[in-house]
Amino acid sequence: MTAVARLALTDFRNYGDAVLETAEGFVLLSGDNGAGKTNILEAVSLLAPGRGLRGAALSEMARQGGPGGFAVAARTTNIDIGTGTLATAPERRQVRINGAPVSVNSLSERLAILWLTPAMDRLFTGSAGDRRRFLDRLVLALEPMHAHHASRYEAAMRARNKLLSDELGADPEWLGALEIQMAEHGSAISDARSRTVEALDATLSGNAGDDFPLASLALEGWDGGDFIATLRSSRGRDAAAGRTTVGPHRQDLAVIHRAKHVPAARSSTGEQKALLLGLVLAHADLVAERRETPAILLLDEVAAHLDPGRRAALFGRLEGRGQVWMTATEAALFDGIGEASRFHVQDGSIGPT
Repeated sequence: MTAVARLALTDFRNYGDAVLETAEGFVLLSGDNGAGKTNILEAVSLLAPGRGLRGAALSEMARQGGPGGFAVAARTTNIDIGTGTLATAPERRQVRINGAPVSVNSLSERLAILWLTPAMDRLFTGSAGDRRRFLDRLVLALEPMHAHHASRYEAAMRARNKLLSDELGADPEWLGALEIQMAEHGSAISDARSRTVEALDATLSGNAGDDFPLASLALEGWDGGDFIATLRSSRGRDAAAGRTTVGPHRQDLAVIHRAKHVPAARSSTGEQKALLLGLVLAHADLVAERRETPAILLLDEVAAHLDPGRRAALFGRLEGRGQVWMTATEAALFDGIGEASRFHVQDGSIGPT
């Protein structure tokens, strides 16, 4: 089982220097709003590729009044991971595994980290881009190469857009080469998303009688086809629009309340939160099955949104399912959880509850 045994923060957010020693199972953080609980979860989320659970700029993560860079170091069950930035390059993230420099994307091969935050409550009513990023995080936990294909596709698409905007005219051969790259990596992205959506929908369908309402999932917005021919025929339209108008970057995750047969966006606020939680829990089950080790779960202020019965059901679902980091403003919201690593967070300091 993979778990974070030690987490050290240096000049990260509101922490100058902080260390947590944790065990497998529940890691419970309580404290007032603004004390820095979510910052700790964000630090753990940086043990995966990307910009963490807030999606913030790296320069924003460095402590105000600090030297300009930051560091997050973690000792897990079998590896040491370090990541952060230098003051001289505040937007360039560096990663080391067991002391050796590696690419950011390689983190997905080591750990699967999933999270749920209050900001995600608007996922079903927000933009397609938000849902697409959420879906890609789900895919990445199951297929680590997804990050490679996504970064290559984005780079080729940016280069194609730039070429199409050239007033002197784009080199057709160069455009063709970029479109071949987009087709190769775009198809891999779409296929991986389809596999994840299909597998997750099947997992959800098998959870009938769960304590949380179940979602039904589908992938919409782009169905592949002869992507190279589509890109070639859309050059004029894309040049006028200043962007690529077709491709996997236009896909969307459709979520339906399975029992009521209505879009999640039309469900009540409470139902949307429960649907999202059920979706994340089902994905955690799928990750544990596929990777043969549980994902690390980061649940920010989840308990406060649940009634006592559903809260107890959640704790029961999470018991013995790997390492679960949870935050709450009051330690009493964790009543019902047995053995756990418990901490009180106050003004950027961390101590035992």
